[in-house]
Amino acid sequence: MTTLRTTASRRAESLLPWVSTLARFGLAVVWIWAARAKILDPDGAVRSVRAYRLLPDALVHPVGYGLPFLELAIAVLLVAGVATRLAAGTSTVLLLVFMAGIASAWGRGLQIDCGCFSSGGPDATVGASQYLGELLRDTGLLLVSIWLVWRPWSHLALDNSARRTEEPPRP
Repeated sequence: MTTLRTTASRRAESLLPWVSTLARFGLAVVWIWAARAKILDPDGAVRSVRAYRLLPDALVHPVGYGLPFLELAIAVLLVAGVATRLAAGTSTVLLLVFMAGIASAWGRGLQIDCGCFSSGGPDATVGASQYLGELLRDTGLLLVSIWLVWRPWSHLALDNSARRTEEPPRP
């Protein structure tokens, strides 16, 4: 019985790098999608940041213009498999900030499109169900990011040789 458990444990352990690989690529696609929308419409990105009414006006433009390039940098690092733990940690922090912003807008009764994958801004059609959906989506992405902070070792990563010293010993 112990041998059977050990074999099953080894098989499960051998699948974990593939789970992390899928997590890396999946999260990267989301960040590319989000960055693309903002890069193609920088004024919309600024409008979206302003709609949250959380930042002083002096920071709205720098954040609106700079955010898509941070998102794109996270995506590039994840696709390449370089500094995966750092990219995933940055992704985690960014998602927490986004979730706090969405929750704040919802709590203050603002009706805005989050601007996550579009130009965003004021939107009278937004209701509680949309805010809840955005928070649930971001919670799922947050869990993927946390997974990659915990288990950054994956296949098809450029920095696999550097990780060999970091990787936990195999049984």
